[in-house]
Amino acid sequence: MASNFWTSSHCKQLMDQEEVDVVPALDRERGLTLEEFKLIKMHMANNIWKLAQHAKLRQRVVATAVTYMRRVYTRKSMTEYDPRLVAPTCLYLASKAEESTVQARLLVFYIKKIYTDEKYRYEIKDILEMEMKILEALDYYLVVYHPYRSLSQLLQDAGMKDLTHLSWGLVNDTYKMDLILIYPPYMIALACIHIASVLKEKDSTAWFEELHVDMNVVKNISMEILDFYDSQNLITDERMTNASLNKLALK
Repeated sequence: MASNFWTSSHCKQLMDQEEVDVVPALDRERGLTLEEFKLIKMHMANNIWKLAQHAKLRQRVVATAVTYMRRVYTRKSMTEYDPRLVAPTCLYLASKAEESTVQARLLVFYIKKIYTDEKYRYEIKDILEMEMKILEALDYYLVVYHPYRSLSQLLQDAGMKDLTHLSWGLVNDTYKMDLILIYPPYMIALACIHIASVLKEKDSTAWFEELHVDMNVVKNISMEILDFYDSQNLITDERMTNASLNKLALK
């Protein structure tokens, strides 16, 4: 593993928003819009979280799995790589990468327990075959840096450890977006602290000034997070997700 973020494969793979917000050609041909593309990714992030809860996997494993899933779809289409199979496979791969291995057999058991829709039902061999495809799509780069470590250190430095619970929850929600593909993890952590301090009416201005960070970037990330919360009610409809998935004419 790279000794620090700046020399890591994660850092080298950071992308611009415009590069991430691209619907693959095969999916566009099926009529998938950018909004639907984002909706499916968010839905699959929720599915990973749900499956991880049943398998009793740590939040870090969930975060790594979601990052893998989002990276895959900057390189591959949903038409080729069914999100309903990619999601559990990314969780399986992340559990190994984060040394919290869960057996594919167990994931298949929980998938059958959670989902009644046959389109979500996959077997062990399907997960193992997709694992190899995902590894290739990721160029075998499996190291992911998350905002959690920076968050704990920064809150301690700021003397605002009382914001830990709120800030941590905000970081968890950033994985419903593509932020981890675009911004350094510590900047995401700072944005979550910024939001938390405003919500709790704590004046963090002087502390942020001492950090000498680009506050425009911190505020941009903060606005993306807040905009996501504002639109949350519009994008959690299961029927909308299923309608988007049906366009792909998968399994």
